[in-house]
Amino acid sequence: MNESAPASTRSGRVPTWLRVLLPTVLILVWFAAFGAGGASFGTLSDVVENDQAQFLPASSESAEVQALQSGFRGDEAIPAIVVYARDGGLTDADVAAIADDAEAFASIDGVLSDGVSPAVESEDGEAAEVFVQVDSGAEVKEVVGDIRERVAETSGSGLEGAVTGPAGFTTDLSAAFAGIDGLLLLVAFGAVFLILVIVYRSPLLPFIVLGTSLTALCASVLVVVALAQADVLVLNGQTQGILFILVIGAATDYSLLYIARYREALHLHERKWDATWAALRGSWEPILASGGTVIAGLLMLLASDLTSNKLLGPVSAIGIAFALLTSLTLLPALMFWAGRAAFWPVRPKVAAHIEADDVVARRGIWPKVARLVARRPRVTWIVSTLLLAVMALGVTQLKADGVPSSEFVLGHSEARDGQALLSEHFPGGSGTPAVIVAPEEDLEAVAEVVLATDGVDSLAVVSADSPSGSLPVTEDGIQPLGPPGTPAGEPTVVDGLVQLDATLADASDSDAAEATVVALRDGLADVSTTDQPVLVGGVTAVALDTKVASIHDRNLIIPLVLGVILLILMLLLRAIVAPLLLIATVVLSFGAALGVSAIVFNQVFDFAGADPVVPLFGFVFLVALGVDYNIFLMTRVREESVLHGTRQGVLRGLVVTGGVITSAGLVLAATFAALGVLPILFLAQLAFIVAFGVLLDTFLVRSLLVPALAYDLGRVIWWPSKLWRAGPEAGQRRSEVAAELEADAVHEPHDAQHRA
Repeated sequence: MNESAPASTRSGRVPTWLRVLLPTVLILVWFAAFGAGGASFGTLSDVVENDQAQFLPASSESAEVQALQSGFRGDEAIPAIVVYARDGGLTDADVAAIADDAEAFASIDGVLSDGVSPAVESEDGEAAEVFVQVDSGAEVKEVVGDIRERVAETSGSGLEGAVTGPAGFTTDLSAAFAGIDGLLLLVAFGAVFLILVIVYRSPLLPFIVLGTSLTALCASVLVVVALAQADVLVLNGQTQGILFILVIGAATDYSLLYIARYREALHLHERKWDATWAALRGSWEPILASGGTVIAGLLMLLASDLTSNKLLGPVSAIGIAFALLTSLTLLPALMFWAGRAAFWPVRPKVAAHIEADDVVARRGIWPKVARLVARRPRVTWIVSTLLLAVMALGVTQLKADGVPSSEFVLGHSEARDGQALLSEHFPGGSGTPAVIVAPEEDLEAVAEVVLATDGVDSLAVVSADSPSGSLPVTEDGIQPLGPPGTPAGEPTVVDGLVQLDATLADASDSDAAEATVVALRDGLADVSTTDQPVLVGGVTAVALDTKVASIHDRNLIIPLVLGVILLILMLLLRAIVAPLLLIATVVLSFGAALGVSAIVFNQVFDFAGADPVVPLFGFVFLVALGVDYNIFLMTRVREESVLHGTRQGVLRGLVVTGGVITSAGLVLAATFAALGVLPILFLAQLAFIVAFGVLLDTFLVRSLLVPALAYDLGRVIWWPSKLWRAGPEAGQRRSEVAAELEADAVHEPHDAQHRA
């Protein structure tokens, strides 16, 4: 056939040994990366940190307080609060058992020496609490686990016991992330495998695709773990889960685009070497552009104030980079060796007439969609836009101003139950006070303001003179602990500063407690008589500063992401109008996804709210990944438009890419939905937003809205490129010439046979 001769000639230019050696070397190199990265999975848990305070902006007030605290109490500690309660009042046996527990806590490895307080009974006599200081350098979840075992032995017969406080919540959060290496990957890979089997009906192809994705993930983990061990970056469970899902979804998407091109090339080329290079020529640009938009969008997170957001950018960008590399090197090498057998039992056959075929006239769902777009383009895009706009109205119902830390974990949480029990009998902020650092000479003035602030239950000053480590402060000054006549004691002074602990009336993770911290900061703003301002930190302040930083990041990063992706699209499509339209459709799609998600979160799941970072992450992932599908579509439309004109190019591009983009969308939605198996509120919400948004992009935006809009506008979408200036007939003329050449190629063998 006409194609086979040039193909053979091109193959002849490359030595046979090189055609064998190059794919083999690529496979071996990636196999080595796979092995090394697989070994690194075992060390992931050693570098993952889930302490919220470690991800604060360095400039935040609570971060400054945290840095100063160790000077007053020595070792850094995470407080655990053990609470006991009995309806009707604690018995003498209860009091004795609680005292025995407190003594036992002190002997647990990881509990600071002198880090266990005596039991403090509530005013109603029905409860008691013990404060346990856990060394932040120890395995907190193991220490809390030992404490909980002891409490469980004491509880029973009407006596309730629970371990709560920051150490308790950290432990519950770590337990919720425990399935991230096994369950999450199993569900994600299982969903992808099932979709690939259904779409391609091939037993071999899913293993090639998943092998490529898993190799990209292993290589990513290898690099990320090495950087974390070198203290270049910090990794938490949230970032780890997102990294896994991004790499699996992106690598699979890019692989599907290459495979679609490879299958087309096998119809046109007899030799698989020629088909491989043809597939790479047709796919490298959209794959590179798609990965580039995601990487660029993620790197915009480096402009964040919140350290956890800032670190997610490079970690995820590393994963996407490896997804790109494997899909453009390892996958082509594997597909080269598999050849047509990869698609068994339906092997692609050489058919030179495929390029001249009128794909819009074929049977199937995508030719039908193309014909619908051609018949009623304006009605199609207007109805699609209105539908998305109606969905977007739900955004007004989104509650993304933060949630209490007690709501972070879905399902059972002993720390949450313990916090509720604690609040019934003690001030809600017991054990997790607002920490105030002030100049020594301003101690009295600071104490006066703090005690006069609504929401403050009591105040104490850190003092080495007290067995408990602090002395009560009242309106009459520092109070002694002991029999009448005992000296009041002196506060601990470090570099001219003192530390006061204000116990709040409300739970430390509540909105009321945050309002109290804001009031304290406002009231203490002008109290200092030195250059050193009065600082307010502590658990509640950490949550407050995190929320403020998240809102700042959301308002800053979203415009940056839009700008950089718009620039990439302009460079890729060599136009201005088309990129603007694509960005507008993706933003509208994001608004619709967020609107529907808000209704589902409030009315179906009854979530307490959402973290401010949820819309930001949802936007970064949806816009960057949603643009991927538009890139896949519009790069093919541009390619077809050069030959057939814009309107025919739109229809042909829609038909040719319909199957692969739909498959990619289903895969990506399934992988993000897998995040929902982890009982973490943030990840569950992100999973729904992105999965629903990707499906919306796949089946409505990319299938109907964008093609109908492009078809209706015609060649103006390419303004001001050469394709726009070429005129409406240029593509048609090229199409006619190509058809004539194709017809000659088809009839040439028959003519030669007739002459013979």
